[in-house]
Amino acid sequence: MKTIEDLDVAGKRVFVRADLNVPLSDGRITDDGRIRAVAPTIAKLLQAGAKVIVASHLGRPKGEPDPQFSLAPVAVRLGEVLGTSVAFAADTVGDSAKATVAALADGEVTLLENLRFNAGETAKDDAERGVFADRLAELADLYVGDGFGAVHRKHASVFDLPARLPHAVGDLIATEVAVLKRLTEEVERPYVVVLGGSKVSDKVGVIDNLLGKADRILIGGGMAYTFLHALGHEVGISLLQKDQVPVVLEYLERAKAGGVEFVLPVDIAISASFPDTKTHAPVEDFEVVDADSIPADKEGLDIGPKTRELFAAKLADAQTVFWNGPVGVFEHPAFAEGTKAVAAALLASDAFTVVGGGDSAAAVRILGFDETKFGHISTGGGASLEYLEGKTLPGLAALEG
Repeated sequence: MKTIEDLDVAGKRVFVRADLNVPLSDGRITDDGRIRAVAPTIAKLLQAGAKVIVASHLGRPKGEPDPQFSLAPVAVRLGEVLGTSVAFAADTVGDSAKATVAALADGEVTLLENLRFNAGETAKDDAERGVFADRLAELADLYVGDGFGAVHRKHASVFDLPARLPHAVGDLIATEVAVLKRLTEEVERPYVVVLGGSKVSDKVGVIDNLLGKADRILIGGGMAYTFLHALGHEVGISLLQKDQVPVVLEYLERAKAGGVEFVLPVDIAISASFPDTKTHAPVEDFEVVDADSIPADKEGLDIGPKTRELFAAKLADAQTVFWNGPVGVFEHPAFAEGTKAVAAALLASDAFTVVGGGDSAAAVRILGFDETKFGHISTGGGASLEYLEGKTLPGLAALEG
């Protein structure tokens, strides 16, 4: 894949497909990690004299403008991070976009409105996507793909647009791919994988592939209760995917046969109801029970102290760690201790540590950890998982052409 250094960008209109899909609350950005991650690529292009056109999606609008998913707040924060003004186009390929791009001088930048306000961006029909990609291509001379969090999507701005313009990868994608190769091709052992999050079904592919690569797999979060149920334990009203039980049992058998150590929680923090993650109201019935003793009317919401110690011990000698998904409801203080413990164990180890994007990356920042102390914090949870599953990612394939 070509890099920015392979392009002559001075005086050219450079379309940068970024991933600025940041979490918002009442119009305020609650985690700007993805903005800060792509800023160096944009800054490099500006310094080289390019006219930079940044585009991204935000949330899942239904192919038409929706104010709650506007990128306007992102334009403000991007300008603060870059230390320069960022013009904002009120549409993506309409009059505002055309006028804003036309007004750019060398070394200036604009952010287009949400790509997904256009049905053509996510259309499954190739021709419909192609029409939208043609309109995007009219705005630019060159294309730089740097939205790693979207490269697993066959979307117009990710897959179709690179075919219409001379293209290269940005520094963020180049770094992400290099890191993922260290998890798949150049692995230092012991290689320990920590998987959390809510659903087993979200991680089926990556578990399947990692059973042939990892030395240990630690399971926490909501997905752990399907594993515990498969072993015959009562899980109360905890999150449970009964349809995944046969898959889980197969994985446990394959792990045993292949010498891969599966580590499940041995104790669980529980409550009778899901906590209020906005007000952080105290949980009156909080308690910790053994993993095989969850009452029928209670819900597992975090790993317990014995499990935190167990996970730390299993991570202590690791040389490579991939972590995807919090191991509890970290948004509430009562159930954040497990996720804190995993993050702390990664920092205490000598391993090359990769935090696999999404909620786990947000947890690291929200819980106050210094993200620079980890080996790498990915900007794309879904993309990272699909890469580790061995899938071809459309956005990367398009950039290789």
